[in-house]
Amino acid sequence: MKRRIRSDRGQVALEYIGFIPILLFVALCGIQLGWIAYVHEQADTAARTAARVEAQHPGRGAAAGRAAIREGLNAEVSVPPGGDAVTATVTIHINSIIPGLPDGEARATAVMPNDDPKGPRP
Repeated sequence: MKRRIRSDRGQVALEYIGFIPILLFVALCGIQLGWIAYVHEQADTAARTAARVEAQHPGRGAAAGRAAIREGLNAEVSVPPGGDAVTATVTIHINSIIPGLPDGEARATAVMPNDDPKGPRP
């Protein structure tokens, strides 16, 4: 009578296949965190640029803020006129790549002293 020896061949492959979704989820979370940090940095850059340019050249701040960041981000740049200081606010929508995670937005505000609060003189 021959005795059959039970083989464990293939067990590691099955365990690996079961672990792949967890690895993919962790990788997607890392990518999502990196994307969120990148978009927040872009919003901060756009706000500082918009406020600086608006303080030096009134009316040009919003366009400069949009031009200072990556084109596909579709930033909303708001630079209200007047005052001793120029305040620029930038909002950028953050898309989620993780299923079930809600989308968010990055908002940054920068304030710069107005170089000439009375405007250009004739």
